[in-house]
Amino acid sequence: MKSAVPLAIALLASQTSSTDLLSPEKIEAEINTINLQRNLWNLNHIANGNGGNRAFGLPGYKASSDYILERVQERFANEFDTSLQYFNHTFEQTRNISVTGPDGEDVLVKTLLYNSPTPLPGGITAQLIDTPVDDSRGSACFEDQWTGINASGKLALVKRGTCAIADKLKLAKGHGALGVILWNNIAGEPASATLSAANIGLLVPVGVIQQDVGQVWSARLSAGEELVVNLLVDAIFEQRESWNIITETKAGDPNNVVFLGAHLDSVQAGPGINDDGSGTSALLEIASAFRHYKNIPNKVRFAWWGAEESGLIGSLHYTSSLTEVEADKIRFYLNYDMIGSPFPIYTIYKNDGQGGDVGAQALLDYLVAAGKPAYYGSFGSSSDYVGFLQLGIPASGIFTGAGAPADFCYHLSCDTTANINEESLTINAKAAGVVAAKLALSLDGVPPRNKTSVNPRSRMQIRAMLTMWNVVTEDAAHAHSCSHKSQNIV
Repeated sequence: MKSAVPLAIALLASQTSSTDLLSPEKIEAEINTINLQRNLWNLNHIANGNGGNRAFGLPGYKASSDYILERVQERFANEFDTSLQYFNHTFEQTRNISVTGPDGEDVLVKTLLYNSPTPLPGGITAQLIDTPVDDSRGSACFEDQWTGINASGKLALVKRGTCAIADKLKLAKGHGALGVILWNNIAGEPASATLSAANIGLLVPVGVIQQDVGQVWSARLSAGEELVVNLLVDAIFEQRESWNIITETKAGDPNNVVFLGAHLDSVQAGPGINDDGSGTSALLEIASAFRHYKNIPNKVRFAWWGAEESGLIGSLHYTSSLTEVEADKIRFYLNYDMIGSPFPIYTIYKNDGQGGDVGAQALLDYLVAAGKPAYYGSFGSSSDYVGFLQLGIPASGIFTGAGAPADFCYHLSCDTTANINEESLTINAKAAGVVAAKLALSLDGVPPRNKTSVNPRSRMQIRAMLTMWNVVTEDAAHAHSCSHKSQNIV
């Protein structure tokens, strides 16, 4: 969806010099829809030329990185210092997935991140058994919901929703199922999700089918029919290298850093133009605006995170690598992940007692003054602010919604330039730029890092998580190398 918005485009990039005085108003004026959309068009073009995505471990991510680096490392070299921070993580890819229905028909099916492989080349052909639908507690989410179900050597039909999919798959495996056919809990094309690298080797294979197909199969099973289906999953796991792009203003106090972050990678299912090309583009334009000013009291740092869609890997690697002194220097973190949703819900991250009130209030004030129905929302656990909160660093950010009703193309192939609300993208990018400028000029009211953060996870736990994933990767690589010869995958 594209919403027209009046453009007040000030071509200050060609009219200002680096001796001009920084102000929020000047940064705001330099950010415009045309440049934001140009970045998104280029990211979409990159995805189209690289298998339809810009995902971790695949060529589209490298090409996206090159696009950012051409700007910050080459064009902005006089005003910014740029570095790459490398890390390794488990790359997963479903190279092929198929479901053949009981009448021999090909069924539209989606995979999940870290899906388990079936035996190849034929996959699993087995009787399909139903599991009770429970929309209150969630279907097949608890041990008692499997009582009386003979799943041994069969494929289990399970409704999606309520509890973690991994929980359903663990229970299915525990009851002897060879795999799960997961039918979507809402109409339309199923969205992708992650089963987590930590679950590699612990789950049965799964294929996600559309709601209407699942309902028909469930009804046929309830009527006493015996259905046989085939599930084939060709999935790989291996270590691959990725990286974060970190760039910061040469000007500004290095002991007082204002930090803006967005993730550069997409899911494998699509080009990721809202998620998170929108945040990526906003950061690029804000950085471009800041390069015209040298009188920046507080240093401004930008990060384009890698492997966010694989579990926040890039940002967790960064935060777990910080020393106490380095963490103390980061005075505020602002996260911009999905800021151009077609039907935006203007959410400003704010946690009481976490020290992020100054930034959150400034973002809210800007959007409300612009006539947007913005409101405060709590942080979750699924974007790159997590590591910063765990270190007690004050944080905020903007999020305009994922999935229905905000973004029906979330994690799907239709997350293209056509999936962007231009007005939302522009107003949020301007808000981000204005607040970055305000904090760059003054950190009044921003508390120091809370070294006794209320968040229960510590840096040691972040590091332990990353170490565990590395061990799991090695085990998974060995398991995958043997799976093609195996006759029984459970």
